Amino acid sequence: MNTRKLILMAMFVAIGVAGSAFVYFPAGIARAYPIQHAVNVIAAVFFGPGPAVIIAFVTGVVRVLTGTGSLLAFPGGMIGALLAGIMYAKFGKIWFAAIGEVIGTGLIASLIAVPYARLLLGTEFGAFFFIPPFFISSLTGAVLGALVVARLKKVNTIQVWQ
Repeated sequence: MNTRKLILMAMFVAIGVAGSAFVYFPAGIARAYPIQHAVNVIAAVFFGPGPAVIIAFVTGVVRVLTGTGSLLAFPGGMIGALLAGIMYAKFGKIWFAAIGEVIGTGLIASLIAVPYARLLLGTEFGAFFFIPPFFISSLTGAVLGALVVARLKKVNTIQVWQ
């Protein structure tokens, strides 16, 4: 990786951490943190699936260490970032990255969160406990991320950064 790419990735981590500390809203019995999902979509389009997953992982680590996130930040962020990157790489459309984020986080990660939460957090919640907040958070963040990427493409920012 080159220095410019690492700096941009670190900036995305900072945006994900800071955004999660200040931007959230109630989603059922949990809180939705859409900025992480917006960052996932933007990173998937800018860098691809591998770096997007690294950004999601590092963001999760920092959020857990600073107390602004739980261990559920890992499956929620990383699976969505991976699927967003894969979908964008395959289809080349921003909205496919957003759909990948929603499917990856809102559906797949919420189902993986059940045994994960049981094993690591000692909770006995079922799948329907995690699906609504994961889905709402990923949907709002994915739409926000797709709108930001569309605007950045319109002003030719992505080609300059890449």
